[in-house]
Amino acid sequence: MKEIIYAENITKIYGDKNKLKVLHNVNLTVNEGDFICIMGPSGSGKSTLLNILSTVDSPSTGKIKINDKDVYDMTEAHIARLRYENIGFVFQEFNLIDSLTIRENIGVPLVLANIEKSEIKKKTEDISKKLDIFETLDKFPAECSGGQRQRAASARALITAPKIIVADEPTGNLDTTNSHQLLKIFQKRNEDDGIAILMVTHDSMIASYAKKLVFLRDGKIDEVLERGNLTQREFFYKIIDITSKETQNMFDKMG
Repeated sequence: MKEIIYAENITKIYGDKNKLKVLHNVNLTVNEGDFICIMGPSGSGKSTLLNILSTVDSPSTGKIKINDKDVYDMTEAHIARLRYENIGFVFQEFNLIDSLTIRENIGVPLVLANIEKSEIKKKTEDISKKLDIFETLDKFPAECSGGQRQRAASARALITAPKIIVADEPTGNLDTTNSHQLLKIFQKRNEDDGIAILMVTHDSMIASYAKKLVFLRDGKIDEVLERGNLTQREFFYKIIDITSKETQNMFDKMG
């Protein structure tokens, strides 16, 4: 599989006097077709790592390559172009523009890239059909359900045909039904189009849709779990074993 993101010895330190080391020499590779979920306790560095891997933030030390290009040898303009050409973002808060219709929100990345209006219309309608929100295109975000808004945000991320989708707690504002619908969309785009998914979640059930779990603890990769030939149910129970270790250790100490 082709390598998309390569991270080597990533360290992140905040503060000048009272330094807080959030990440400690983290190494991670994301390949075409991967579906990786990052989990860990609060404060373990999940979102920080995701932001660094997607070039939203920069590491204190370490190396990031995207498509075999060293990101920090580039100008900001080149990094922005690399980000646009390779990465689609899906956020917990949707980040839709209230004054634009769903159609206009989805098409924003193509407008910014100066794509022809006819091509934007075609791509917007094609992706909206795949995500089952075609009927909402001329509505405003306030007129749509949470699930429809998150699918619109996902359509906006997918419309540029990115090599990887980066999602930070994408189901955080969704109910159970819409959460599973969104993850099935991610799963289908991963399987059908080979789009890599890199996702942060605290929910073991959501994580069970992935092909690989990367578990952070205290800013380090503590465990990596490959799904392999496991069913989703079997993978879910193995994830539960990992995420519940701290609780199990606490009970063991209590006797």
